Amino acid sequence: MGDVIALISSILLLAVVAPTWIVMHYRSTNQKSGISEEEHNRLQELAKIADGMMERIETLESILDQETPDWRKKHDA
Repeated sequence: MGDVIALISSILLLAVVAPTWIVMHYRSTNQKSGISEEEHNRLQELAKIADGMMERIETLESILDQETPDWRKKHDA
């Protein structure tokens, strides 16, 4: 079960935190020097991928909630 939580945490980091950080970074640099259209398109693509991964994570969590209702209590503490 600890492996599942580590996997979910890793997915959250890669799916939410990293793309958000990248987008925020390029937004701040966009105001300074701008980003190319190609970079902007790539960021949009990454954001779309992150959204899809977030949906998958939510699905996995709902499955875990059904199969092991106390998993959050065991790993949130």
